[in-house]
Amino acid sequence: MALTRVEALRGHLAMLTFSGLVAGSFSFGKLIANDIDPAALTALRFALAGGLIGAAAALGPGLRAHRFRAPWRFVILGGLFGAYFVLMFEALKTAEPVATAAIFTLTPVMAAGFGWLFLRQTMTGRMGLALAVGAAGALWVIFRGDPAALIAFDLGRGEAVFFVAALAHAAYTPLVRKFNRGEPALVFTFGMMMAALVLLLIYGLPSIRATDWAALPARVWWVVLYLAIFTSAVTFVLLQYAAMRLPSAKVMAYTYLTPSWVIGWEIALGNAAPRGLVLGGIGLTVVALVLLLKEDG
Repeated sequence: MALTRVEALRGHLAMLTFSGLVAGSFSFGKLIANDIDPAALTALRFALAGGLIGAAAALGPGLRAHRFRAPWRFVILGGLFGAYFVLMFEALKTAEPVATAAIFTLTPVMAAGFGWLFLRQTMTGRMGLALAVGAAGALWVIFRGDPAALIAFDLGRGEAVFFVAALAHAAYTPLVRKFNRGEPALVFTFGMMMAALVLLLIYGLPSIRATDWAALPARVWWVVLYLAIFTSAVTFVLLQYAAMRLPSAKVMAYTYLTPSWVIGWEIALGNAAPRGLVLGGIGLTVVALVLLLKEDG
């Protein structure tokens, strides 16, 4: 059934909010990347976010009325998103927030590929052009505006790790639509998050037990609260909401705004803005977003 324009606009608004909140995780995550193991951090944020989502689902659509049929769906989705966050914080140990945010803007291209693979979603010429422009802008930032670095494929370890994370994130988007069987966004997200938490507890048990939780700096707890509330609970629901209303490539198109948001976060935190040459690449990612927003459908 075709969605109304109002529903599509709500999907766009959800992703606009999503991009701003996600950008904060890059800047704040960099602050604590070396203070706590990525698996332990991700398990903690999923536990907190899962509690929030579970409470909201219980008070809203209810959990008992929606049985979690075919639990393998949630295991796959939880594994993908859990992997994304663990790899993200591993990457931020060495990579700069703006560079990782630029890699994140490659997810629309990846999502378009996964959208065709899983859902047979196709793209128009304008959408293809937009994805190409956005990818060019991302590469510009990733390789610091240096053609020699691009030709030599001088990619840092952190950037390479985050590229794998972005692949997992891109695959998640079309699979949400493919695997959803009518569950409300809160219920579906809660099921995915609980599956992710179980997987993280199994994988990260040694690091969780080895973490001296009482000795962690206060900034870790403040960042964890931000991550749990805004970039876990809230963004998971926003992504689920938008994925049911927009094509996969368009959902992820809003990631083109992430580097711009990150620059704003970095300036707010007192860090230096990128040099002018790199800003040209970020400008291309904004152009890509505009092209996609002009696309009908």
